Amino acid sequence: MLAWITGGAASGKSEYAERLAVSLHRRGGGPLCYLAAMLPTGAEAEERIRRHRALRAGKGFSTRECPFARSLDEVPAGGTLLLECLSNLLANERFEPQGSGEGAVDAISGALGRLVRRAGDLVVVTNRIDADGRAYAAGTQAYLRDLAALDQIWAARADFAAEVVCSLPVVLRGVEP
Repeated sequence: MLAWITGGAASGKSEYAERLAVSLHRRGGGPLCYLAAMLPTGAEAEERIRRHRALRAGKGFSTRECPFARSLDEVPAGGTLLLECLSNLLANERFEPQGSGEGAVDAISGALGRLVRRAGDLVVVTNRIDADGRAYAAGTQAYLRDLAALDQIWAARADFAAEVVCSLPVVLRGVEP
């Protein structure tokens, strides 16, 4: 099963996605793995990582660092996987020297396709960061277009998709498992 979870900043999407992954894991078995895409690039990122680790504590997740699309190919098959989050993965892939730059959408889509085929269940967290109506620099606009393209492609392929608003899931596609 592929579950696609989106929401704005501090919407509760991560906590919801974790609960969903744990629930899917209980029914499907195998390993329960958190695929962490954020690179620790400063105090704010370090704090967010610390907060997410605290939220996952005691839930049975192992954690695997996956900051680039190619690192998803190294994730073992089976089990329940939670990818947190697509917007970080895309930023790394587009803007970091080790990434694929303007080929980020293709690199991530290819890696996600291979991961979906190998995973028992995959929960992907993404962000709604394009709804503020602001004008951004060209590089940021390209990033936002890429994120929207990935969301459109993969939410359409998902068995279940939801937007989390104020910690409440709004089902966009399928039935909540």
